[in-house]
Amino acid sequence: MSLDSILQMGSGLLGSTVLVELTTLAGCIALAWALARLLRGATVDPHSVLFGRQLIDGALMPLLALGLALLAQATGLAGSPPAVFPIAVAMLFSLAVIRISVRVLRAAFPDWRLARIAERWLSWAVWAALILWLSGVLPLVLDHLDSITWKIGASQVSLGAMLEGAFNAVVVLVGVLWLSAVVEKRLLEGQTDNLAVRKIAVNTTRALLLFIGLLLALSAAGIDLTALGVLGGALGVGIGFGLQKLAANYVSGFVILAERSLRMGDLVKVDGFEGRITDINTRSTIIRAANGRESIVPNELLITQRVENATLSDPSILASTVVQVAYGTDVPALRPLLLQALAALPRLSTQPDRQASVHLSNFAADGLELTVWFWNTDPENGQSNLRSEVNLAILAALNAAGVEIPFPQRTLRWAAGAADRLDPPKGPQGAGSAVPRP
Repeated sequence: MSLDSILQMGSGLLGSTVLVELTTLAGCIALAWALARLLRGATVDPHSVLFGRQLIDGALMPLLALGLALLAQATGLAGSPPAVFPIAVAMLFSLAVIRISVRVLRAAFPDWRLARIAERWLSWAVWAALILWLSGVLPLVLDHLDSITWKIGASQVSLGAMLEGAFNAVVVLVGVLWLSAVVEKRLLEGQTDNLAVRKIAVNTTRALLLFIGLLLALSAAGIDLTALGVLGGALGVGIGFGLQKLAANYVSGFVILAERSLRMGDLVKVDGFEGRITDINTRSTIIRAANGRESIVPNELLITQRVENATLSDPSILASTVVQVAYGTDVPALRPLLLQALAALPRLSTQPDRQASVHLSNFAADGLELTVWFWNTDPENGQSNLRSEVNLAILAALNAAGVEIPFPQRTLRWAAGAADRLDPPKGPQGAGSAVPRP
C-alpha cells in the first residue's frame, strides 16, 4: 500500500459514506449474531467449534459476519467507494482465522497444557500479518522472501515458497483436526451401547484422517509424495527394531477393543494391581483403584499376561464376611433370622440361585464361626461400604435375638497345694528367707 493509497483511505474515512458503512457493518454483525444464536438454539456445548462457550468466541459468528460484509460490499450497500469495509473485511477474516484455529486446537487437544500459549502466539501472528498487509509492508516482505533461493538437488527452492507451503500445510492440518473432532464427537454420542465399538471407530477414524491430512499437507507444502516410498521402508525397519514395543501396544489396543475381553468399567486385576478400567487408549489402558490411584498399563501386557476380570460375563461379585457366635447357640434357628436381615439390603442379589447364605464354617477356639456369602450386584458403587452394611445388619439381628458374640477368654485353674509350693522355705538365714531352687 503506497502513500497515495493511505492518503486516499484517510480521506475516505472522513467522507460522507462513512456513517452508512458503519451502520451497514453494525447491521451485518448484529444479523450474524442473531443467525448464530438461532442456529445454536438453547443447548450450549462448551466444546463446540462453531459456537463455543459463547457466540462471540465460536467460529460461526465471525464467518457469518464476514460473509454478510462481503455480500454487502458486493451489492453496493456499503456505499461507493467503500472506505471502512476493506479494513473491516480484513479484520473479520483475521478474527475468523483466529477463532477457527483456537476452537479446533481446544477440541482436538482438550488436555494440552500449551494450548493457551499456542493460541496467544497464533493471535499475535495473525494480527501482525493484518497490520503488515494494511500498511503495505507484507507484499514487500513476500517479494524479498521469494528472492532468497537455494538449490536442493535439481530443484531451486525459495524461502517464500517454503513459508507458503508451511502455511498451506497448517491450514490443511487444522481442517483435518476440526473434521476429526467433529467425527469423534458424533461417534461417541452414537446410539449403540457398545462403547468398545465406538472407541474402535473413533481411533480408526482419527488415525485415518490424520494420515490423509498429513499427505495433503505434504502435497500442499510442495513435497513430492513419491519420495515417501523410501521413508515408508525406513519406517518399516524402525518399527521392526526400535518401535517394536510401541507398534505391539497399538495393535494390542485394537485387539482388546475388537474382542471385548476388557471393557471400560470392568473390575480387573493386572500384575497385582486391582481396579476398574476407566479408559482404553490405542497405546495403554487406564486402571483406577478404589483408593484413587491410577495405573497406566501397556496394552501388550494385557494381551500377553494373565488378567483377572471379575465382571467379564457377569457384573455381580461374590463376597463374604465372618462372624462368631457363642457355643450353645441354636444355629439352625439363627440362620433364617440372618437371611431375613440380609434380604432387606437393596444392593444384594435377589435371584434364587444368588441369594445370601449362612454356613457353619468352623469350630473356632472361642465360638462357632459362621460365614455369610452374598452377591454384590453393583460393585461399581463400592464393596467395602456394602460389606459394612452387611455386618451392621448381622449385628442388629444378633442383638435382637440375644445371641452373644464371644471374645477370647482364658480360664486359670488353681491346683490344690500350689500355694505351699510357691511359699519360700525357711532357711538358716531366718524366717522368710528365700532359698534358690535348683
